[in-house]
Amino acid sequence: MQEISFDIPTLRTAYASGLTVMDVIDLVFDRISKADDPGIFQYIVDREALRETAGQLGEFDESRPLLWGIPYAVKDNIDVAGIPTTAACPDYAYMPDEDAHCIKRLRQAGAIMVGKTNLDQFATGLVGIRTPYPAPKNPINPKLIPGGSSSGSAVAVARGLVSFALGTDTAGSGRIPAAMNNIVGLKPTRGALSCSGVVPACKSLDTVSIFAGTVDDAHAVLRAASEKDEADPYSKKFAFANIP
Repeated sequence: MQEISFDIPTLRTAYASGLTVMDVIDLVFDRISKADDPGIFQYIVDREALRETAGQLGEFDESRPLLWGIPYAVKDNIDVAGIPTTAACPDYAYMPDEDAHCIKRLRQAGAIMVGKTNLDQFATGLVGIRTPYPAPKNPINPKLIPGGSSSGSAVAVARGLVSFALGTDTAGSGRIPAAMNNIVGLKPTRGALSCSGVVPACKSLDTVSIFAGTVDDAHAVLRAASEKDEADPYSKKFAFANIP
């Protein structure tokens, strides 16, 4: 299968030309295998389960939401229903019954969640190696730290394994690994993305952050995931500038 960039416009153009979500899922697994880095993901969704999800999306057409069929990863302090949340602490692990609010929004937009990523334990640290699991390798120079705390999410995007990833940013946990991996790291205004279903580091400061290869892709994810959530007292309706 021909290699393609996973940026959102390229994938949508490829979908319009006949590429299928099944094809993209196969590419994701091929890239994860070639990356040969056990420190990136804490959990990878079964390929057949992803194929079933892809089948439920139907066929592509231009009216589909912008994130339809777009693969992404999630930092493992954000709940995804039916997948353990560990915050990189095995003794803390629990099984959430429902998605975090931002995951619900992305699911509604047709994005494909492929796995949960490693982090500095309890999102406390800026180096990306404070984890009981193997630490993710910096793809630019493996002798360098990947940055944290959202290390796995940043490396997954930098390696081209997914189109975008969610992290968190309380005091640099999104921006620092983005800088260390030469990708875009967006820390939204507090409350623009709900933190319901996110393991707290500091509730009054926590923000779900976005990793992407381009500013436009990060902005598209923010638009899709943003919604006022009554379950989060810090959540608010976010007014987007009138730009594409």
